[in-house]
Amino acid sequence: MDPSVIAGIIVALLVVFVVLRSVRIVPQARAGNVERLGRYNRTLGPGLNFVIPFVDRVRPLIDLREQVVSFKPQPVITEDNLVVDIDTVLYFQVTDPRAAAYEIANFIQGVEQLTVTTLRNVVGGMDLEKTLTSRDTINSQLRGVLDEATGKWGIRVNRVEIKAIDPPKTIKEAMEKQMRAERDKRAAILTAEGLRQSQILTAEGEKQSAILRAEGERTSQILKAEGQAQAIDEVFQAVHRNDPDPKMLAYQYLQVLPQLANGQGNTFWVIPSEVTSALQGVSRAFTEALPRSAATRDREEREQERVAGTEAVAEAERAAAEAKAAAEDSEIGTGLPRQIETARNPLPDPLDAARRQADRTTET
Repeated sequence: MDPSVIAGIIVALLVVFVVLRSVRIVPQARAGNVERLGRYNRTLGPGLNFVIPFVDRVRPLIDLREQVVSFKPQPVITEDNLVVDIDTVLYFQVTDPRAAAYEIANFIQGVEQLTVTTLRNVVGGMDLEKTLTSRDTINSQLRGVLDEATGKWGIRVNRVEIKAIDPPKTIKEAMEKQMRAERDKRAAILTAEGLRQSQILTAEGEKQSAILRAEGERTSQILKAEGQAQAIDEVFQAVHRNDPDPKMLAYQYLQVLPQLANGQGNTFWVIPSEVTSALQGVSRAFTEALPRSAATRDREEREQERVAGTEAVAEAERAAAEAKAAAEDSEIGTGLPRQIETARNPLPDPLDAARRQADRTTET
């Protein structure tokens, strides 16, 4: 082979190699620091970049996207001398590739150690219960400290989260017992509240029932009293209309006396002083003659009139007999002319007049 051809091929390969070393393509969200003769020169951005071969050296590319780093659990002592394991998650982003490459040798390790120390400082001032319930406070304090410390490293800490807080096993058992006791207490309180509400509602119902029952009894007593008042008024009016005498009142008073001894617990009962006067009135009522009724009076009057009529008839018969005897005597003394005059003008018969009077009396 011709030496000139070989030299041409070598020169072409050298040119291709130099061109390849001169061109650098940086992906999006990546950055590369360029060192010229060992000194920082510039930072390559995304896209096509050219460097001087064998003079410029491009360091490994740095990721500019937000990164998530989970650190292993770190033992931390709380204020009440309890050791807890805290697992944290860090969200950060490189804002200055030059500072991230030259201000710290390994920014990931630096962030991890800074997180551990800051976490121990923050949690060391809290007890276990406050540590378990103050995650937001711990996160904000960690973020503030880390953002301030990593600013010069070209790193911005966006977020710090505590993934887990694991207390010792004995503490977990005590906490479970405490939680169980707390739940039992809440259940007992709820049961007591329910019982209290039930008793209150029951008492309210009994109160309303008692009020309604009392109103019903009051209305019933009022109606009974009104009925008794009407009955007493009717009796009073009837008594006044019939105008009873003291003897009848005394008899009614004696009828009421046996009711005084009807009680179950009555072993003796007191007789009022008015009983004597009532007994006297009753005795007089049975010993004295009772007043005659209207029918009796009518019957007696008719009987008297009948007797009077009978006596009048007898008296008229006696008068007629006497008149007849007198007439006979006068006939013997006067003679015939007297008889003729008597025949012309007969004397009235007194017996007939008496009978007519008796008939009229009987008809009446």
